[in-house]
Amino acid sequence: MLTGKRVLLIIGGGIAAFKSLDLIRRLRERGNTVVPVLTAAAEKFVTPLSVSALAAERVHRDLFDLTGEVEMGHIELSRSADLIAVAPCTADLMAKMAGGHADDLASTLLMATDKPVLIAPSMNVRMWLHPATQRNLTTLRSERILVVGPEEGEMACGEFGPGRMSETTDIINAMVPALGDGPLRGRHVLVTSGPTIESIDPVRYITNRSSGAQGAAIAEALVSLGARVTFVTGPSSVPQPIGVEAVRVESAAQMLDAVEAALPADAAVFAAAVADWRSAKESSRKIKKDGSGGPPKFELMENPDILATIALKRDGRPELVVGFAAETDDVIAQAVAKRERKGCDWILANDVSPETGIVGGSENAVTLISSDGVEEWPRMGKTQVAARLANRIAETLA
Repeated sequence: MLTGKRVLLIIGGGIAAFKSLDLIRRLRERGNTVVPVLTAAAEKFVTPLSVSALAAERVHRDLFDLTGEVEMGHIELSRSADLIAVAPCTADLMAKMAGGHADDLASTLLMATDKPVLIAPSMNVRMWLHPATQRNLTTLRSERILVVGPEEGEMACGEFGPGRMSETTDIINAMVPALGDGPLRGRHVLVTSGPTIESIDPVRYITNRSSGAQGAAIAEALVSLGARVTFVTGPSSVPQPIGVEAVRVESAAQMLDAVEAALPADAAVFAAAVADWRSAKESSRKIKKDGSGGPPKFELMENPDILATIALKRDGRPELVVGFAAETDDVIAQAVAKRERKGCDWILANDVSPETGIVGGSENAVTLISSDGVEEWPRMGKTQVAARLANRIAETLA
């Protein structure tokens, strides 16, 4: 649980600013100190009095109110915090951060800090999807800014789509890896999880039996060691791990795009069960029986190889790339060959024959294959497998 920390909360101007009041209350309930900063636009949505009353702290509003202090006020204010959170973070604030602007108190604090920064974007769907905002998002992620949300839903403007600020609990959970003191603090790890689904027509698709449980457990184990985790997941039946930056996808092509957008990373763990094939031409209409008694004919094409694409990168390759090999026969031999072919550092091989009960089950039995050889792990719960792998990653990166 996040407790005993000092959070500098910058409240941007947007209708979601009302959620910042609940964020202050929830952070203080957990024993944290919240030092609030209001932008001029934020004061149109929440008052300094209400913010100050909930935070039990002075509200900081104007850069030049701080010049009378013995030390440079904005420097001290930004560096005395354990974390700076921007919630809501508007398109304008994102642009200022990406461009290095410092023309008001909020942007100056963000430029002057040496502490972790987390943003919770909130804006109209068209503003969020605008190429300029997406470029700024890429820049901020490359500078190790933590991003939580935005979520998809109906907005105050009446439009529907991505742009809603994340809920309070999700924002607080996302602060955990930034403030963790574990051996992976300051490290960014990418984890893929779950199955992918490849559409055939509007109602049918190709997929597999993966539950996403192992990938989710790995992500949580990495967070517990202090890592910042980007969690790229296909449709999954297990709850989202706490403290990750989750990116939800469906197809293999979407997963590859999300993985490449999440780089750079110190390590990448590819636990997703990516479909090898997709329909070469997705039908826009439901495919019906034609009365001939024969099955419909459609052509398959190979999906992108996400593991190999990242492992064989010349520029921007993670220091450590880990793959999984789910096999039903000749497990070790096939995994050894896969590691050589894909170019990854480690492969975790597991037998997914129906009689093992591993697919969809709570346990796993893996063999770690690396340049050092073959290391067989005993059968254990997926949570224990995840913890063991996370600790091994921490030792290697150290």
